[in-house]
Amino acid sequence: MNRRRFIYQSTLATGAATLTSRESSAKAGAMSGRIKKAVKYTMINEPNMSVKDKFVMLKELGYDGVELRIDHKNELKTFIKAAEQSDLPIHGIVNSNNPDLETAVKFSHDVGGDSVLYVAKYDKNRPLMESWNKNKTVIQRGLAAAAKHEVKILVENVWAGFIISALDAERFHDEINHPWFGIYFDVGNNVRWGVPQHWVQILGNRIGKLDIKEWNEKLHASEGLRAGFKSELGEGTINWPAVCSALSDIDYNGWATAEVRGGNRERLDEIGKRMDKILQLA
Repeated sequence: MNRRRFIYQSTLATGAATLTSRESSAKAGAMSGRIKKAVKYTMINEPNMSVKDKFVMLKELGYDGVELRIDHKNELKTFIKAAEQSDLPIHGIVNSNNPDLETAVKFSHDVGGDSVLYVAKYDKNRPLMESWNKNKTVIQRGLAAAAKHEVKILVENVWAGFIISALDAERFHDEINHPWFGIYFDVGNNVRWGVPQHWVQILGNRIGKLDIKEWNEKLHASEGLRAGFKSELGEGTINWPAVCSALSDIDYNGWATAEVRGGNRERLDEIGKRMDKILQLA
């Protein structure tokens, strides 16, 4: 049994046990057992902790996993050991807009992950369709490696002004039309361009994973564009119940990773509790 399958099966077993426990509790959330909660590794600010101790801490705080960046590839053995010793899986790799998807896919596979987050570039000085086709080519070049290693390449919606509607995302996904390609849906990023729950309804099972951040339209209007991200999870203007309802309707089962201001143990504990509330996990 390879490392990734062992970690995956261990996570399923743990999740099943957790679900059984939650089902017996009146406090169980509507999405408990369906959404796995994670943070970006770069959000952890505990400089005196080893990688293993950071993983153990996340486990103790109730997180189901963690997501690395491609920059961590030179510490492969350290992260593999930390995941094994803590029983906390690394679910994927953030590759940003690095076009070398083959390396990212292999790294994700080697640490036990099943996805690579890719941000599609947009050169606004050139015709839109040039960027559209170049991004498709970059992704298509990585798909053989994705299929070989069983790691999905997931394109994320960001603020580059590219893929700014659910219909754009649907078209981009369906033109590539590959079982190892999907959408990494960032709920908070989405609000500048649309309504998150409406995107979920349209994209359906094209969504492979979720990034979680808040947005506050009132701060955006009064303080400027990026001020919209100032609010803590659950204190902005995103209609989280509607988002969860849409996720339930499409039968979403998968990872939701916080991408907010990180910090020490206390801060990460707070983030986890906020995720439990907005994602109806507890």
